[in-house]
Amino acid sequence: MTGHLVLRVVAKLLLPLILLFALYVQFHGDFGPGGGFQAGVIFAAGFILYALIFGVRQGRRVLPGWLAHNLVAVGLLIYAGTGVATLALGGNFLDYNVLAHAPAEGQELGIMLIEFGVGVAVSSAMIIIVYMFAGRGEDDGEEDRE
Repeated sequence: MTGHLVLRVVAKLLLPLILLFALYVQFHGDFGPGGGFQAGVIFAAGFILYALIFGVRQGRRVLPGWLAHNLVAVGLLIYAGTGVATLALGGNFLDYNVLAHAPAEGQELGIMLIEFGVGVAVSSAMIIIVYMFAGRGEDDGEEDRE
């Protein structure tokens, strides 16, 4: 798609708005509809749009496959680490009340951490899936192994 100037310009205009909307859904999720899963899918959709318009190889330069794989693990560690922290503080697994002095503040902090971990893991997993399907039959997989 090297000659599609209109698509490239529109994608460059829409990409920041898509990523900003994903952040809004992420951090507004504890007050209304939204949260980590929805924000992760929207965030991944922005990167997928970029990879579709500018090419998968250019998309892998922006977010390499090894980094996406590591981000899945980071998201899982944030989720599980929040649960382990609640256990260490004397509560049950994912009992957010013990995360702060006031139970309401602990609930808010716990939900924000959990939703952030889910968002990171989901967006990275979606990007990995696209990289795997789009990279079939190509010999540029060496970039991910570095």
